[in-house]
Amino acid sequence: DPELVDYPFIYIVEPGGLSLSDEEAAALRRHLLNGGFLMLDDFWGEAQWENMASELKKAFPERTFTDLPLNHPIYHCVFEIKAKGQVPSVRLGVQSEFDPEHRTWEDHGPDSETVHHRGLFDDKGRLMVLATHNTDNGDGWEREGENEYYFKNFSEKISYPLGINVVFYAMTH
Repeated sequence: DPELVDYPFIYIVEPGGLSLSDEEAAALRRHLLNGGFLMLDDFWGEAQWENMASELKKAFPERTFTDLPLNHPIYHCVFEIKAKGQVPSVRLGVQSEFDPEHRTWEDHGPDSETVHHRGLFDDKGRLMVLATHNTDNGDGWEREGENEYYFKNFSEKISYPLGINVVFYAMTH
């Protein structure tokens, strides 16, 4: 879309089924290398990760996702984030209050339990793609008013601080 340049921040939800045409991959590459930022969120398990990563390889065949360490500036630019918290869907989050194990992962296999924050960097070391895998930050932003337990434990503690830091980082780096 020619208007893509008007949007410095792109958010793709459920990218486990992502499919990019060659033209879309080329446009995404240009956009991100020219200072744009992409956040991918709410996808679970290794199969969804592999699909998303292979689609991003169309845009960046020479780059590989790397795990972000907690000392990366994105975790310290507004809020101090000391852990990569998992945000479940609102339904699962409400249930976790009464689950003795407080399960917060969507069951897409045993590889769905651990949260990953992985990134792609440009040649100058700027994070240009952030993939928050095995977590649903978007539900923390959009569903926060549905349940007080969910709001206090997932929106306030995890989704909001991370989202604010991500937008701040994307607009200042």
